[in-house]
Amino acid sequence: MFNNYDIVEMPLSVRRNRTIVEDFLAKSDLRLDDVDYYAAVVDRDSYKMLAGGGFKDDIIKCIAVDDSLRGTGMSQQLISHLMSQMSSLGHNNVKVFTKPGNADIFESLGFKTLGESSKAILLENGLEGLSAYCSYLKSLKRDGKNGLIVMNANPFTLGHQHLVEQAAKQVENLYVIVVGEDRSQFSSEERLAMVVAGCAHLKNVTVCHGSSYIISAATFPSYFIKQASDAACAQIELDLDITARHIAPALGATIRFVGSEPSDELTSHYNEAMQRILPEHGIEVVELPRVEKDGKAISASTVRHLLSIGDFHNAKDMVPSTSLPYLVSWLAVNALKQELELTPKPGLIDTHDNGAHTDMDYGIMLKSINALRPFFARLATMSFGATTPYVSEIQQLGIEAEKMMLAATGGVNTHRGALFSMGLAVIAACQMLANHKDWSETIAAIAKQMHGGINTHGATIKREHRVAGALELAQNGYKILFDGWLNFYFNNQDDEFVQHKTLLLIMSELDDTNVIHRVGYEQAQQVKRDSRHLLENFSIEGLEQMNERFIAENISPGGAADMLSLTIFLSSIIKKDNN
Repeated sequence: MFNNYDIVEMPLSVRRNRTIVEDFLAKSDLRLDDVDYYAAVVDRDSYKMLAGGGFKDDIIKCIAVDDSLRGTGMSQQLISHLMSQMSSLGHNNVKVFTKPGNADIFESLGFKTLGESSKAILLENGLEGLSAYCSYLKSLKRDGKNGLIVMNANPFTLGHQHLVEQAAKQVENLYVIVVGEDRSQFSSEERLAMVVAGCAHLKNVTVCHGSSYIISAATFPSYFIKQASDAACAQIELDLDITARHIAPALGATIRFVGSEPSDELTSHYNEAMQRILPEHGIEVVELPRVEKDGKAISASTVRHLLSIGDFHNAKDMVPSTSLPYLVSWLAVNALKQELELTPKPGLIDTHDNGAHTDMDYGIMLKSINALRPFFARLATMSFGATTPYVSEIQQLGIEAEKMMLAATGGVNTHRGALFSMGLAVIAACQMLANHKDWSETIAAIAKQMHGGINTHGATIKREHRVAGALELAQNGYKILFDGWLNFYFNNQDDEFVQHKTLLLIMSELDDTNVIHRVGYEQAQQVKRDSRHLLENFSIEGLEQMNERFIAENISPGGAADMLSLTIFLSSIIKKDNN
């Protein structure tokens, strides 16, 4: 029956393939979604596309079949092909989000329906999956009047904490499920940790990790797109159906609590659907008013916005103290990313070129930053409010972080210096949130306990040329940063090139051991003079010319790049107090 047809991969990076697939799906009133792999059934003679489907992670998507092949069994052949490809990637528990009319096709291949709505259905094939997740929830279940909250907590705010506290008063046991999907500004691990810490004082509250069966790309992809539509409404109904059929019963929950939603359209639709659907399954819905600050509801989106503009001062007033370390670590990572994104930069990796580096590029640098992120969070939580730093633990954590960095980069030292300087600043920030001391003195006190805290080629250079290395700069409390670079950054906030100019200022004043190591002390002094001249006669064209020269002469001011990241981070943490 299928001798005239082939199943072929359609790489969507090829524009012609993408157009063919998009046009074919449009005939079935479908649109092309994000997929890792897409396959098409094509006529062997005409190469006309007659069916297609793809997958993203463990979810089959975008299935469509031409009318001429309906009832031929080709759909099953195509799906079997996709499942084979997914199995080769380790996805043995496969899900599909599709139209109810396609249910029989998947059921013939062993799929079971998990939830449905009038326009959408979620099925699953595999031994592990929803049943395993429900078994986990059942292990947490306690007898009594049980309630449920589902939250993303991106990040966990005073509003979230208020909701949990008020709900906990109305039930004997309250279960808080933290959305497990990693599509948020804060990782699922960080969000779960924030909720656990923020609810620790409530003895009848159990925090549960999320899964792909509750508000995820499988059950509710539009939750992360934030665009209300017919598709989103169908997905809302599907998500709530799964909650009513499986999640709530596993916990014995008969009440679902939700915060009122004054502004977000999609969340408002979700709350309305909840009020309509869950009572049909014997689950009461209780909507609690949102807590406000200065007449406005506290929201995670507001906190994220404040962090994005470097306003930690106002962001910190909207979260419980237990969330503060995660805000600090996010700002540290964001500062490293801002430095990496800054383009053009002389001799340094940016979005346009690799500077004077042959062993690393933008992608490797980004992998390095992402590998370090969990360690900044651990440093922050370890140090929060501490009066005396646990130096041995901090140094051990730094060793672990460096190993993870090198594993992520294939052995390339991308951020060893930044790990040291930014790590110290993160520790100091978290200590000072509870103990308001002088920034410079706090950093210096910590650094002075780091005997030989950083091992680089700078040691030899320091001896030969009597310049301060990374450890000495820190032990001096980064006086040059606080007295000069940070003030320059503050005073030029309205300048669109403030980060470029701050980098040049740092390059003009810092004895950068990276530069000295590469080209010698005398040429490093010329780099300082050239940087001062360009700062005083600034232009992007001049910066690009300097980059070309630095590449040709193998000059890379990596130490200055680390100090720029540190300046950006510190400006986010302390800027409002200094205005």
